[in-house]
Amino acid sequence: MKHLKLQLAGLTLALAACGIENAVLAPPPNIYSTGTNYPTNSVPVVLRTVTPRIFYVTDRAPEKTGTGGLTYGSERSEAMAFGAAQVRFGASDWPDLVARTHVDGRRNLSDLSVESVEEIVRFRAVPLATSRTEGELIFDPAEKADYDSRGVAFQEAIRKEIARTGNRRILVFTHGVRNDFDRSITSLANIWHYVGRGSIPVAFAWPAGNGGPLGYFRDREAGDFSVFHAKEFLRLLAEMPEVEDIDIVAHSRGTDVMAKALRELVIYHRGRGKPPKTSMKTGTLILAAADLDTGVVRQRLQAERFSEAFEQINIYINPADAALRLSSILTNVPRLGSATSDVLSPENIQRLGKSELVHFIRVENISGRGHSYFRSNPAVLSDIVLALRTRAFPGGTLRPLERGDDGFWQLHPNYPLERLPDLVDTFISGSER
Repeated sequence: MKHLKLQLAGLTLALAACGIENAVLAPPPNIYSTGTNYPTNSVPVVLRTVTPRIFYVTDRAPEKTGTGGLTYGSERSEAMAFGAAQVRFGASDWPDLVARTHVDGRRNLSDLSVESVEEIVRFRAVPLATSRTEGELIFDPAEKADYDSRGVAFQEAIRKEIARTGNRRILVFTHGVRNDFDRSITSLANIWHYVGRGSIPVAFAWPAGNGGPLGYFRDREAGDFSVFHAKEFLRLLAEMPEVEDIDIVAHSRGTDVMAKALRELVIYHRGRGKPPKTSMKTGTLILAAADLDTGVVRQRLQAERFSEAFEQINIYINPADAALRLSSILTNVPRLGSATSDVLSPENIQRLGKSELVHFIRVENISGRGHSYFRSNPAVLSDIVLALRTRAFPGGTLRPLERGDDGFWQLHPNYPLERLPDLVDTFISGSER
């Protein structure tokens, strides 16, 4: 019992690292170290600002901040909400922010904060009332019409943002455990900014952040609570003719929330006789530090041909991830985000990459606990940027990763600096230099 308590305490401390860092502009990706590669001229004029809006969908219960503003806590809400958070990058103006984006120096890190939150649409709470007619269970017509009207309002808000920016691609981010609402917004703001602001950013913020030694397990249950809302959110986006593609970045236990929602959508569209990829409009899926049971992944995702719904799936792993190591101890099952060749053989990795377009990328020489590297490691950020901007697979000119003897792609700390001249010639257009 004493040993178990120590494990629980260790797990709490390790996973707490997911949400207690100061909110700052992450260190610039290595690809921007030359001072020339950020696609400034490709950023829509209306988005060349240090105070952009980051959209969100959440089933966290609303709360008031100390100053009377709106935020969302760790309590659950049966009604999904859509809104916009205005963030502020700590730069004097857009040129100053671009300069900070290019310079790799700790003194140049910029503050990044959530200034205000505005709720735009509040959905009707679910489940809706039902009645049984001739053996068929149907929703109450009035409640269903009301729920659908909120969905139309959500789509209209996204439609206006598409018209305002010209961006038809959606970038979705889902956080892990121990993250509060603001952290989900600033994490997405970091990724969205570095990728080049060529998409509409929407955070899916589920009710994580439960405290105490059992907070991790409460967060896991909260993730299951949020699957239906995540599925509805993705469905409403995909049904919009104006939306071109939906890219998804998920971290830690957020990978489970998204994987379950996406799996149900895959099954739904196959049941309709429709190809999941075209129906869901899903593009690139990125799973970082995935707190997923490797056996469940094989039996519930791989067995369902889950990867068919995506252009590619990139899975970043760190075998030394302290949080996932402790999660593995408690569940007695290896976690996907810390997988090794004992779990995934070179032959299996090669087959998954070739037939299912699933790429395993091992992040090397990570300092600290090594769980939140997706938003703090310049090499990882570089590869995420390249994957989302170029749509390229690993191993080519546009994503010059090297494959290790164990089959995993290797992400060195200085990636892709050794190939940066070739990358610049191929990747950066004349207007972006």
